[in-house]
Amino acid sequence: MFTRVISLGLLLLFFPAVLLAQTSVPPGTVLPLSLETTLESGKTHPGKVVRARVMQNIPGTSIHRGAKVLGHVISITPTHISLRFDTLVNHGTIIHITTNLRALASMLDIDLAQIPGGGADRALTPEQRSITLVGGEEDYRPDGPVTRGMDVVGQPTPYGVLARLQTNPPCRAELYGNDDPQALWLFSTDACGLHGFSELHVEHYGRTSPVGIIVLASKPGKLHIRSGSGLLLRVQAP
Repeated sequence: MFTRVISLGLLLLFFPAVLLAQTSVPPGTVLPLSLETTLESGKTHPGKVVRARVMQNIPGTSIHRGAKVLGHVISITPTHISLRFDTLVNHGTIIHITTNLRALASMLDIDLAQIPGGGADRALTPEQRSITLVGGEEDYRPDGPVTRGMDVVGQPTPYGVLARLQTNPPCRAELYGNDDPQALWLFSTDACGLHGFSELHVEHYGRTSPVGIIVLASKPGKLHIRSGSGLLLRVQAP
């Protein structure tokens, strides 16, 4: 009986922490995503649902590879698009989030980041191939490390990279006191802004007011973000 009381007490102490992990995401957490929706001027309309898939398990949370992040288009013109990512679907649980943009890489840059540099690596599985990440760092899979020049900046993990972010204005390293290693998928620790989009630029990252709103601008008729592009979103404090 005494053992059962202790076990129940431990369960009651532990349950709130589990519940919190399932219904919120720590501010400053990075979500590495593959875009599943194509955004294009002339074909995309306000209110359109934008879907993306988490590409790597998120450390310190129950968020798994394959979880979904949903957003929607707020407005779109021939030269601008405003959008917000605000919903995470993980293990069937809907989690409301506020996010800002850290990095966006074209589908081509994402594809190139998965091509091994050496001929011998081509015979290996994707989890074993050494690659050059978006932003230029080297990922020496499967046992590491991840390097920038001679400096070790992280370690490979299944399906991605685990490393602390580096400051690259306007992107910050530590945010909300969260300096934990982050899941970066195919991105370097200092990847920031746009990669592989010569016709686009970021007008608003979403970290400042209006919080959570990402605004991208292009030349007329050049707004085209293909499905398969890569995203690093960072979770904002409520």
